[in-house]
Amino acid sequence: MARTNPLQFIQQVRAEVSKLVWPSRREVMLTTVMVFIMAALTAVFFAIVDIIIRSGLTSLLGMFG
Repeated sequence: MARTNPLQFIQQVRAEVSKLVWPSRREVMLTTVMVFIMAALTAVFFAIVDIIIRSGLTSLLGMFG
């Protein structure tokens, strides 16, 4: 790969950064809300699974103890 001098590198970086499309404020807020919703749903799911496993193990161990 050919080596570039620091000035060319900076110019190339600036050219690539200018191609970026930044999300709008609305898109950022919407995706943030969706992340919080999905995290809450995941927490509820694992809490329910934990309760089911705990009650199953408690009843199974209660039969032997």
